[in-house]
Amino acid sequence: MIKSIDHIIVAVKDLDKAIKNYSLIFGFAPTWQGTHSALGTKNALFPLDNMYFELIAKNDEGPFAKTISEHLEKNGESIFGLALETDDIEKAKKELSLSFDIDLEISDGKGVNTISKDERYWRTILIPKNFSRGIFILLIEHTKGTLKKYELSEGSNISRMDHVVVNSNDPDGLVDLYKDKFGIRLALDQFVEKWGGRMLFFRTDNTTIEAIGIKKDGPAEDSLWGLAWTTKDIKKTHKRLVDAGVSITNIKDGRKPNTLVATIKSHCLDIPTLLIEHLKS
Repeated sequence: MIKSIDHIIVAVKDLDKAIKNYSLIFGFAPTWQGTHSALGTKNALFPLDNMYFELIAKNDEGPFAKTISEHLEKNGESIFGLALETDDIEKAKKELSLSFDIDLEISDGKGVNTISKDERYWRTILIPKNFSRGIFILLIEHTKGTLKKYELSEGSNISRMDHVVVNSNDPDGLVDLYKDKFGIRLALDQFVEKWGGRMLFFRTDNTTIEAIGIKKDGPAEDSLWGLAWTTKDIKKTHKRLVDAGVSITNIKDGRKPNTLVATIKSHCLDIPTLLIEHLKS
């Protein structure tokens, strides 16, 4: 049912400032900026090799602007939502409506790029939060138009999203939703004694949802926590970021064999952010 993570949505107060900061981190500017007049929001999109990154802010009064404002009031600038790509949204609607025992709705969407005037069209299903376990989750099928990518060759830019981190107080329920309902492959399910919980890797074609599940009493709830970005040359990326005034830790060996990592400490809205290079073994 799910092809990949289509995009990550981050809610911000000041879109222009967030664009400037993430342009420094990624090494390129957004190729798409737009407004959603019916929803009261505006956005900027940064295309990567395996997904895109969306910054979204309130632009006017509207239903989604209200949702964004409530999120910012409760959580501050942070990861807002997860969009999962499907090739057949009608089939996804049928299967998930049956699984959840509700009648899910498909909505049609259109965007106009204020930079190039290009248009894109899509269809989405919003998963109700009592089924998505508190996370804003969209299923999306793109129907027309593409998101332009930069042709970058000097090697210091961010190229891909490696994984997004989810925290959960109900790992069994997490497996039921992502593996059994969405059909995403569970590549790892390991108890980590140091945390007293489970590490779960859900792998799509191009990306990974990494979950930390620690069973606790109370209503089942998940939250989007952190992001890991891939670079082809971490030394070049590290130097570029330091030269640009970004605070970043020294490069070190990652927990995963044949990786180098560094933690980005500024210009990322206080979202826990890891930079990673996968070395050739």
